[in-house]
Amino acid sequence: MKTSVKKKLLGNVSVSKDLTLLLTIGGLYALAIALSNTFVNVYLWKQSGEFRDIALYQFACALIQPFAFYLAGWWTKRVDRIVVLRFGIAILSLFYFAVLYIGEQASSYLLLLGGLLGVGFGFYWMAFNVLTFEITEPDTRDFFNGFFGLLSSFAGMVGPFSAGALITLLPELTGYHVIFAVSLLLFLAAVFLSLRLSRRIAKGAIRVKQVWKRRKEDTSWNGILWAHYFQGLREGIFVFVIVLWVYTASGSEMALGTYGLITSSISFFCYYFVSRLIKKEYRKKGIFIGGLFLYAAIFLIIPEPSFTRLIIYGIIISAAYPLLLVPYVSLTYDVIGRAWNAAKMRVEYLLVREFFVNGGRITSIAVFLIAVSLWEAQQVIPWLLAVFGAGHFAMYFVIKGVPLTNSSPSDTSPQNPVLKPDNEGENPV
Repeated sequence: MKTSVKKKLLGNVSVSKDLTLLLTIGGLYALAIALSNTFVNVYLWKQSGEFRDIALYQFACALIQPFAFYLAGWWTKRVDRIVVLRFGIAILSLFYFAVLYIGEQASSYLLLLGGLLGVGFGFYWMAFNVLTFEITEPDTRDFFNGFFGLLSSFAGMVGPFSAGALITLLPELTGYHVIFAVSLLLFLAAVFLSLRLSRRIAKGAIRVKQVWKRRKEDTSWNGILWAHYFQGLREGIFVFVIVLWVYTASGSEMALGTYGLITSSISFFCYYFVSRLIKKEYRKKGIFIGGLFLYAAIFLIIPEPSFTRLIIYGIIISAAYPLLLVPYVSLTYDVIGRAWNAAKMRVEYLLVREFFVNGGRITSIAVFLIAVSLWEAQQVIPWLLAVFGAGHFAMYFVIKGVPLTNSSPSDTSPQNPVLKPDNEGENPV
């Protein structure tokens, strides 16, 4: 009976102990971030009331992340990546302590706070990505991506709604203290669980330049990198503009939490079904359809960003994101897994990928900062959303030529067709 229930929930997937632990750690992190990070932009906005200030905060975060990723990658090559994971969580904890300690003067330290958050994200995600790279196998890639998206969506339901309720019911600063205390406990639980993960140490020097040059010989790798750049173009400004629009349209943290509850509930179920039903041969179709809906939804809110329209927009993108991201992430790691010398240089491949993602974010936020300094924010923001919102749709056109087979286009050596772990069965997600 127990096996039957597990099979119904997970499908015909063999789930290892480390994979389960990694999913749990990712879920705890997602819940901690959903509780605390969702309202940081609003917290800063209430102090300054300027889109430019929030953009500066996000710009500092995006600008520092590539350097943090590089340092984390260098450390990962010399120290157990579990230590890197814990360090990233510690820095994120320090960030929230700093926001609370600085209090009403937080808007005066936007670059510092953004940089601190960027360091925390860089270290955490480098370690998490490498661990994902090593623990998942070809048959579990779509399952892991889908189930992790499901956990993130669940956190997106519980976190913002609970946070909004607490901020509404309690005096504002007290509500933030309670939220952070819960997030800190979740971070500590993630660190404790990380102690049970098997150690996997990658040795050697960082050779980013070699992987960077592979773009010229490996067209699949080049396509994936440009897809990540386009992904970053949209993420750069959408990550804060939509949240602020929802808040300003409603004037309530509780309404923002409700928005998160509705959209994440839909995403929760969509991630589950997409991860169960998506097949390798349909990955590109999923990316195309998901990207198309993500772009089309923008034109619903550009004319009038009312709360009702934003809710409808949120519903559409919540269904579209799983359709795009589950096959897209799997395709990305498939390309890395069969790339030249991937077994020894997985860290470098992840680093170069992050350079392109953050390059896209930096580009769109920089353009945003220039635009709002020249024109009224309310007039220029719709145009910026229409242009940079096409990022996810554009992804399809640079990856449509990427083969779905497991054969490597750039290295046919039988030694490295896919990643081989130190312990057995390690493949990219």
